[in-house]
Amino acid sequence: MAEGGAADLDTQRAEVAALLKTQLRKGDTWYLVDSHWFKQWKKYVGFDSWDKYQMGDQNVYPGPVDNSGLLRDGDVLAIKEHLIDELDYILVPTEGWNKLVSWYGLTEAQEPIARKVVEQGMFVKHCKVEVYLTELKLCEDSNMENVVTRRFSKADTIDAIEKEMRKLFSIPEEKETRLWNKYMSNTFEPLNKPDSTIQDAGLYQGQVLVIEQKNEDGTWPRGSSTPNVKNSSYSLPSYPPYNSYDYSDHARHSEKPGLCGLSNLGNTCFMNSATQCLSNIPPLTEYFLKDKYTDELNEDNPLGMKGEIAKAYAELTKQLWSGKYSYVTPRAFKTQVGRFAPQFSGYQQQDSHELLAFLLDGLHEDLNRIRKKPYIQLKDADGRPDKVVAEEAWENHIKRNDSIIVDIFHGLFKSTLVCPVCAKISVTFDPFCYLTLPLPMKKERTLEVYLVRLDPLAKTTQYKLTVPKVGYISDLCTSLSTLSGVPAEKMIVTDIYNHRFHRIFATNENLSSIMERDDIYVFEVAVNRMEDTEHVVIPVHLREKYKQSGYNHTSTPLFGQPFLITVPRTLSEDKLYNLLLLSLCRHLRCPVEEEESEETVPTKQHTINGNATNGILEEGSPSEMETDEQDDESSQDQELPSECDNSQSEDSVVGDNELENGVGQENSTKGPPPLAGHKKRLFTFQFNNMGKTDFSFIKEESRQIRFDEGHLRLSDRSYLSLDWEPETKKKYFDETVTEDFDKHESMEYKPQKKAFFKLNDCIELFTTKEKLGAEDPWYCPNCKQHQQATKKLDLWSLPPVLVVHLKRFSYSRYMRDKLDSLVDFPIRDLDMSEFLINPNAGPCRYDLIAVSNHYGGMGGGHYTAYAKNKDDDKWYYFDDSSVSPASEDQIVSKAAYVLFYQRQDTVKGTGYFALDREDHEEQRSSSAQGGATQSEEEEEEEEEEEEDLNDNENEEGEEEPEPNHDVTMNTN
Repeated sequence: MAEGGAADLDTQRAEVAALLKTQLRKGDTWYLVDSHWFKQWKKYVGFDSWDKYQMGDQNVYPGPVDNSGLLRDGDVLAIKEHLIDELDYILVPTEGWNKLVSWYGLTEAQEPIARKVVEQGMFVKHCKVEVYLTELKLCEDSNMENVVTRRFSKADTIDAIEKEMRKLFSIPEEKETRLWNKYMSNTFEPLNKPDSTIQDAGLYQGQVLVIEQKNEDGTWPRGSSTPNVKNSSYSLPSYPPYNSYDYSDHARHSEKPGLCGLSNLGNTCFMNSATQCLSNIPPLTEYFLKDKYTDELNEDNPLGMKGEIAKAYAELTKQLWSGKYSYVTPRAFKTQVGRFAPQFSGYQQQDSHELLAFLLDGLHEDLNRIRKKPYIQLKDADGRPDKVVAEEAWENHIKRNDSIIVDIFHGLFKSTLVCPVCAKISVTFDPFCYLTLPLPMKKERTLEVYLVRLDPLAKTTQYKLTVPKVGYISDLCTSLSTLSGVPAEKMIVTDIYNHRFHRIFATNENLSSIMERDDIYVFEVAVNRMEDTEHVVIPVHLREKYKQSGYNHTSTPLFGQPFLITVPRTLSEDKLYNLLLLSLCRHLRCPVEEEESEETVPTKQHTINGNATNGILEEGSPSEMETDEQDDESSQDQELPSECDNSQSEDSVVGDNELENGVGQENSTKGPPPLAGHKKRLFTFQFNNMGKTDFSFIKEESRQIRFDEGHLRLSDRSYLSLDWEPETKKKYFDETVTEDFDKHESMEYKPQKKAFFKLNDCIELFTTKEKLGAEDPWYCPNCKQHQQATKKLDLWSLPPVLVVHLKRFSYSRYMRDKLDSLVDFPIRDLDMSEFLINPNAGPCRYDLIAVSNHYGGMGGGHYTAYAKNKDDDKWYYFDDSSVSPASEDQIVSKAAYVLFYQRQDTVKGTGYFALDREDHEEQRSSSAQGGATQSEEEEEEEEEEEEDLNDNENEEGEEEPEPNHDVTMNTN
C-alpha cells in the first residue's frame, strides 16, 4: 500500500483504467474531475506507459481531488460554461470517484460534481453524461413574481419537479396541484403527464413552470380550460403524423401569409431561424404551397428520408403561409428532423447553418426526380478546356441529382490542385449548395502572463500580450520582449499549477496548447541556453518536510512558487546553497531575536540526496560564495534588511555584475548571503532526475557538484527540491510574497473594436490560393502519395438563390472562438461577375431576401432571422414566436451569419421557373377568355351576384364560389 492508506500505485492505475471503460447506462451517476488534477494523478501512478518517469515521486503527488478549475467563482455547485470533455474535465463512474476520494480525499469546502447519464434522441437513442443541467424557474400561480431557480437533469420527471415545487412552496400534502409551462405572459401549456421526463416535455433552459393549487370549492384558479392554452401534447406516441402544428386560440385570422412566428420548443431558435429563411425563398415556397412536391416525392431513395422530411416541411410551410395564425408550434417538424438527424433531436443549442445544410440535403433526396442513380466514372480535366470539363461535370451531376433544390440552390465551382513535388495539376468541377466564406480576420488573441525577472528582489509583473492564435511560444517571447525589454532568447515559458512546473515549453511549441485558464510564468534567465553550454538551468520546487511520516499525504507537500535558477555546470555544494538562498531573498524574513540564542545545532548526519553528507554548516565554517567583483554601491540593495542581527555579516552578497550573469564565478571576494551565517541551513536539497533521486551530482570527497550533458536539456521532470522543516519554514519563509505582484500598463489594454469587412473581401479570400494543412493532404496520383498541395477555388456558375455562410465559428483542440466582426453586405445589386471565371456565365446580379442571425458567444447564444415577404416586398424580423416589421438599415449587423440572395433574373414575373411561367399562362388565358365571352351587361350582373353572395356570407357561412377563388389566387 502507498502512504496515506491508498492502494499501491499499480492497483490504483489498473482499477481506474478498467473503470474508465465502463459503458454508459441510463440513470447511472458519473463524476467530473478537473483534468489538471487528473493529469497530475496520472503522472504520480505512471498511468501512461510512456510517462512512468515520476511514478511514486512525492513531488508529483496530486493531493486531494481539486475541481476548483471547473467551478464558477464563489459557487461550489455551478460549473463554468463551455467546458470540454477530456480537455477541461474527465468523467469517471461512481465506483472510480469513490476510489479516488478514498485514496486522496476531496479539497476542503468542495462538493462532488455528480451528473446523470441520460438518453438522447427521440428515435435513435444514445447515452450521454449530462454535464450541464437544465435551469428551470419555478413559481406559484398566486405569486408569479416570486421566482425560484433550480437545476434539474433532463432525465428528471415532471412528477419529481412537482414534488420539489410542493416542498419549495410549502404546499400541504392534501392539496391538489397541477403544473403549467408558461410560454409567454399569457400563454400556458398544461404539464399533465407526470411520468414524462424534462426532455420528453421539451422543457428548456430558463423555462418558467407554474404550480397551481385547487380552490377550497373544488374549482381551479385557471379554470377547467383556459382560452390561451396551447393544446399541444409532448408525449411522442400521441403525435398525429403531420398536423400537430399547434397554435394559440387567440391567434387572429387576419394575419398576413408568411408573417407567422415559430414557438421555441427549448433551444430551437436555431431551427426557427433557418426555417423562416427557407420559408421566404419564393420559388421554394410556391412549389410547396401549390403541392407540386406530391408528384416528385421519392419515398424509395436509400439516401433520402422516405419523403417524411419533405412532407413535414410542406405541412409547416402551409401553416406559415395560411394567414390564419400569429405563430405555430413546429413539434412534428422537429420530431421528423430529430428522427433522421439525432444530433438535432435533443434540446441543446445547435447551429442554424448545420440544420440548413441537413434540410437542403434531406429535401433534395426526398424530392430527387432520379429514381435510379447511374454509376458515373469521374474523369480528370487532363488539359481539356474548362468549358468542356464544366459541362461534363454538370451533366454528370444532373444524371444523379435532379430536384427543386438543385434547380434553386446548386452552382458549380472549379477546384485546382497543384502538387508541390511533381507539379501535377488536377482540375475538377464540383457542385455546391452554399458558399462557406472565411472572414479575413487578424488571427490574434490576448494572453495574460507573469514575468519573473532575473533580479531576485524585483517583483513579478503581470503583462497582457497580443499573440497570434496560430503561432508558437517564440511569438509569445517576442511580444513580451517588446513590452518588458528582456531579450526573447533569455526567456523560458512555463505553466505553473499546484506549486510545481506543470509544463516547461519549448520555443517551437504551438501557442494553441496554452489555455485561457493556465497560469503562465515566463522566467528571465541569465544565459542564452542555445549558445551557452557552460551553465545549466534547473527547475526548483519548495517542499515542506514532516517528521512523523516523511511526507504528509493529506495535502500536497509543495508550497510557494517554483522557480528556475541558472548555475555553472561545476560548482560547490555551498555555492549552490547560497545561490538558492539569493534567489529566495524576497521571500525570506528575519526571525525573532531571542530565538537565536536558543538554537541548537542538530545532528550533523542529515541526508542530502540519500548520501550521509553534512546538511549543516559546522560552527565557524563560513559558507563560501565567490563573486566576480565587489560593488559597494549595490550591496545594500542585494541583501535582506540589515536589522536582521542574526546575519553574521552585512557585506554585499553579490554585485550587479553577478546579477547580470546570474551565477557566481569562482574568483574574487568572499561574503555570506543573508541568513547564510546561520549555524543551521534553512533547507536541505535533493536532486530529482526523471522522477528518481539523482545521487551522481555530489562528489563526496570535495562536495563538488557537476552536471553532465543530459542536464543541459530543460525538463519539468528533472528538478531540484528544497526541503524545509516546518518550524524553519514558519519562521523564515514569507508565503504572502508569492501573491504580491505588479501589473504592467498593458493589463489595462482592451482590444480595439475590429474593423468591418466587405462581403467581397470574404469572397476574394475564398478564391485565394492556399496550401493544404499537414492534417489534410491531397493524394497525388502521379507521386502515388499524399502531398501538401496548393488549392484554388473559382466560381464557374451560380444558382438562382445563392446561400452565403459566413464562417464566424472556429474550432481547434484547445480553442473555440466566435468572430463577431461586421461584414458589410449589399441588400440589393450584389454583383458577382468579377468572381466568375466563366465568360458565358450570364446574369449574376443578386438581391438579398433573408438573413439568419446569431447573437452571443460559442456554444449558446440566440438565433433570429430577417426576411423579405414575397407578397408585400417588405422586411420583417422573426424572433421565435414574434414577428415584427424591420427597416433595411437594421439588417446589416455583426450578428449576420447566413445570407440568402436571389438572382434578379429569376424573381417572380420573369418566367425563369416553370411555376412562374404556369402562373403567367393562367393569367393570360383567364383574361383572354374573359374578354371574348363577357359583355358589359354580363359583367354588371356578375358584380351584383358577388355583392349578394358577400351579403349572405355571414348569415349562411357559405364559401365563395370557385371562380372568385381562382381570381384571388392569380392576383396574389
